[in-house]
Amino acid sequence: MFTTAWTASPQLPSEGFTPNRSREGFWRQSLRQVVRLTAGGGRVRVRLSNAYGTSPVRIAGATVGRTATGAAVAAGSLTPLTFGGERGAELPARGDLVSDPAALAVAAGDPVTVTLFFDAATGPATFHAQAFTTAYRGAGDLLADEHGTGFVETTESWYFLTAVETDAGRTDGIALFGDSLTDGFGSTPNAGRRWSDALADRTGRPVLNAGIGGNLLLHDSAWYGEKALHRLHRDVLAHPGVDTLAVLIGVNDIGFGETDEQPTYKPAPVVEADELIAGHQGLIRQAGERGLRVIGATLVPFGGSDHWGEHAAKVSHEVNEWIRTAGAYDAVVDFARLLADPADTDRLRPAYDFGDHLHPNDAGYAVMAEAVAAVL
Repeated sequence: MFTTAWTASPQLPSEGFTPNRSREGFWRQSLRQVVRLTAGGGRVRVRLSNAYGTSPVRIAGATVGRTATGAAVAAGSLTPLTFGGERGAELPARGDLVSDPAALAVAAGDPVTVTLFFDAATGPATFHAQAFTTAYRGAGDLLADEHGTGFVETTESWYFLTAVETDAGRTDGIALFGDSLTDGFGSTPNAGRRWSDALADRTGRPVLNAGIGGNLLLHDSAWYGEKALHRLHRDVLAHPGVDTLAVLIGVNDIGFGETDEQPTYKPAPVVEADELIAGHQGLIRQAGERGLRVIGATLVPFGGSDHWGEHAAKVSHEVNEWIRTAGAYDAVVDFARLLADPADTDRLRPAYDFGDHLHPNDAGYAVMAEAVAAVL
């Protein structure tokens, strides 16, 4: 039985908010991507997505191996991936592709490296914009490049790769669902310091990160993904081995309308608390129908950020009070109180503030993970 050990939620190709190669795509190039697993096993398989592609993508070959340093792979660990017994495969337009299981011994916490070779132009690439992890690109077929010397370009996005699964046989996975605070904005790049990483380390359970920076609960965005209400099934419920969902979403619905300085925030409809509450109820209903236990998290303090204003304050307080008291969630973690500055509870405690008064730093994410672990 396979268990999802790592995920990244797919997004529409876009370049307006973070440098990446999603619109450019790949041609006669190899792409090497590093991910950190949260479940071990003796076999692995990878899941690729062309969810936003209008044409098939030719995968000329793929490998997986244990990560060494940078683009290098641990000696002797490079393992070919096959698809239906073949080295090459077609990733269908608007579709997914899952590799055959490959023999590779891995442990929870291990980084693994997935390499894809594209011998034909991919066109715009379905991707995950903010990986906070370095990926590598090089010319030609570098599938067997153990030392990684041919990978001369870097990026901090993931492309086509949306999941790695292992034969751990675990059914106690935890999915974290939300926006940039779940995606890990403000954590140290390449260090595994998101709260999903900290939660996996603390609990020993598989943890799936289904955050998308800038994501909205109620509305689609050209830059920040499909609305959470639509993507929950694809990004969480369709993955094997998950029994718990933790929800942290809504700050962008509230805050995007508070500034005119960021064009990627537009359009930004002004929303009220009852609309967001209905959205949360929709998530709870979808997860409940699949038998998941659902944990609700209050929105973190964000006073002083570009998301803050009089209306944002009113709505965030109302939504947080509903999360705390309505009894709609199976359990609640009160990030608003845990991360608040005692001198001004609408603001992040300075020791937990990444610096933009919206996103926690590594220490703040560790506190969030500890709070969720306490209610599991």
